Amino acid sequence: MFKLNEIKELIKLVDQTSVHELEIESEGTRLSIKKPNAAEVVNNYQAAPQAFLPAQQVMAPQIVQPNTGNQAAAPQQDSVEDGNSSLHKIVSPMVGTFYRSPSPEAGPFVSPGDKVTDKSTVCIIEAMKLMNELEAEIKGEIVEVLAQNGQLVEFGQPLFLVKPE
Repeated sequence: MFKLNEIKELIKLVDQTSVHELEIESEGTRLSIKKPNAAEVVNNYQAAPQAFLPAQQVMAPQIVQPNTGNQAAAPQQDSVEDGNSSLHKIVSPMVGTFYRSPSPEAGPFVSPGDKVTDKSTVCIIEAMKLMNELEAEIKGEIVEVLAQNGQLVEFGQPLFLVKPE
């Protein structure tokens, strides 16, 4: 079995190199570390990165038992038909605690009616004591906030509805 500090060190090494994927097997357990690209979010978030990174840059290792062959697909940001307009869902890329603002005394990153760009920070997902900023990744207007501040959110859970521009 891999120790957490070994996994963290491997993540740091992969992050600092041009390697995009690393697989290691030891004592019947396989560790797979992949750098996600813009279109990919890894399903099983088992360990946190060493640095504070936006959510789409977070490396998420997977510890998989040998010969499982059963991995779920990554979440996608879906569009929802709502009357005449098409609404875009911003979903959680990991399991963690949802925060609407950068600190308890600060105002929320976004509220319904706010305009966002693809680089606008919409919330923070805390996972293993690390704060991961989540960007809108679409230009538009926030229609609805679907999660409560301080709520535990799941991988793929819709967090915001956005009316694309």
